[in-house]
Amino acid sequence: MTLSGRLSVRVAAVCVAVGAAFAPAARAADPVTLNIVDVAGDLQLTQKGFEAFKAKYPNLVSNITFTNAPAPQLPGKIKAMQAAGRSDIDLVLTGTDALAAGIEQNLWEKLLPDHAAVFPGVLDNYAPGPRKMQDLAQGYGLEVAYMPAGPLLEYNPAKVTDPPKTPEQLLQWCKAHPNKLIYARPANSGPGRTFLMGLPYVLGDKDPQDPIHGWDKTWAFLKQLNDCVPYYPGGTSAVMKELGEGTRDMTVTVTGWDINPRALGIVPAEFRVQAFDNMTWVNDAHYMVIPKGVPKDKLDVLYKLMNFMLEPAQQALTYDDGYFYPGPAIKGVTVEQAPAQSQAVLKKFGRPEYAKLLADHPHVLPLSAAAMVAAFQKWDREVGAAKTK
Repeated sequence: MTLSGRLSVRVAAVCVAVGAAFAPAARAADPVTLNIVDVAGDLQLTQKGFEAFKAKYPNLVSNITFTNAPAPQLPGKIKAMQAAGRSDIDLVLTGTDALAAGIEQNLWEKLLPDHAAVFPGVLDNYAPGPRKMQDLAQGYGLEVAYMPAGPLLEYNPAKVTDPPKTPEQLLQWCKAHPNKLIYARPANSGPGRTFLMGLPYVLGDKDPQDPIHGWDKTWAFLKQLNDCVPYYPGGTSAVMKELGEGTRDMTVTVTGWDINPRALGIVPAEFRVQAFDNMTWVNDAHYMVIPKGVPKDKLDVLYKLMNFMLEPAQQALTYDDGYFYPGPAIKGVTVEQAPAQSQAVLKKFGRPEYAKLLADHPHVLPLSAAAMVAAFQKWDREVGAAKTK
């Protein structure tokens, strides 16, 4: 090559390098729209956090749509979408019910350990009780809210002067006051399933973690109780409405479903709760899960969003109005960090006795995914079949 030729090549190379240096950067991906479906009532705790993420990162999220749906119907809907190659739902907020059903049907994206790099230290940030609940997700979701739930009885003190302290006393009261006790279908009710899962401990069944072979006393008790229960609503809200209106005098509840309806005026503030003498707390949690099939551009945003929801500022919002008491899942988030309204509600409608009850009685995890699905199916088939609405 001649000298002039070599100079031409060098000049061309320099021009290319300079051109690359001053060329506009590759266009960032367009902001995405996210569709979040809630089957646990979790948006009451978290919607403000999701909206804060959208406000902070308009370059990532253009819009978030929020939809509520019944937990029992969601797995079938997602399975049908996945079979059709569609991805209409980007994030699901669920309790242990749809979490379990989705794990059983292989509907959820595996987050841990598969994507541990994008969730650094997440498991170490959970408080001890929530950390155990996180194990129930089997890596398919991240816990976003926590409640040491129940089971508890809630009653109208004007109508129930001597509240039951044992399941036997509850059965006797129910028979003496037919149609005055009500609870919702466990497959779509936190209080309903907590009652279902707590009974084997109180009744002394041989294996509280095996609803098919270890719950002889529980199933016998529920079938007897069925005779004096008028019907089983499809969700807890209907139960609280009837309790508040005076149609019923007693129901089963959990800490959050005791505090929040009274704070909202659905249930009178003076209504009381009673724990069984030898109760065991069955804890509860809400989870963020991603259905399989969500495209990668959305997955990257969702991972960032999930990390954001586990930061202290967003976790403090989960104190809410006592709906999922206390609420936060990560360490060190105190009620003093909660919004002023949350602090005022809990001061007025919280129960001073909860601290002692939570300290004095043992705590256990809910059933595993497979066992929970089996328990729901057996209850639907053998207890609630003729009375569920």
